[in-house]
Amino acid sequence: MATQNAQMAHKVEVVDEVKTLMAAASASIVSEYRGLTVAEMADLRNALAAVGGDYKIFKNTLVRRAIDGGEYQPLAEYLSGPSALTFVQGDISAVAKALRDFARGNPHLVIKGGLADGSLLSSAELAALADLPPREVLLARLAGALAAPLQQMAGLLQAMPRNMAYGISALIEQRQAAGETLPAPATAETAETVEAPAEPEVAEPETAAPAEPAAAAEEAPAAEEPVQAASEAEGDAGAAASAEEASE
Repeated sequence: MATQNAQMAHKVEVVDEVKTLMAAASASIVSEYRGLTVAEMADLRNALAAVGGDYKIFKNTLVRRAIDGGEYQPLAEYLSGPSALTFVQGDISAVAKALRDFARGNPHLVIKGGLADGSLLSSAELAALADLPPREVLLARLAGALAAPLQQMAGLLQAMPRNMAYGISALIEQRQAAGETLPAPATAETAETVEAPAEPEVAEPETAAPAEPAAAAEEAPAAEEPVQAASEAEGDAGAAASAEEASE
């Protein structure tokens, strides 16, 4: 009874371990290891660990129980025979390449398929992923592809003023060859000879005469009228006296 309980507890631990590893992995790959020696499996684990792969061997029944009803359920079709799971922690293409390279030297390793981002991958699709360059190389190529149009645009912008200058120079030479006389460009000396426009003269406002003297000037003739009248009266009196003396 105690042995059965221990076995049951061990199975539960294995199922939980499989669930935990699959949840933490970005992809899982199923392979068959029939015929591999212990030393060869150790070499395979080391090669996978160097690129972010964790190679584990579990019983198929326990793996089925762990993935039953979950997103990794499609992997069940690859669980036949002595199977092992490779949990991908890094770049899936690098892990697929490590598995393929090892299988070329060890035909006992058979890659069956895998699951990545909810999509089931066949052995042929994993082989295609293995042919891809590493993720860093792909990112560098992508960055180069994005930078190329920007560099081309920058070159065009730099060439525009130069091409415009060449075009204007060619147009001037063509017009001069046709006998047309073009105006000379303005220089600093010619600019100095140009007279500045005369400023308009501002007329100074006339100063108005004081009000009091004007009034005095108007009153002056009125004051002279009595004097003139007195002179005329004196003349008339003298004429009358002379007339009386003549009659006597």
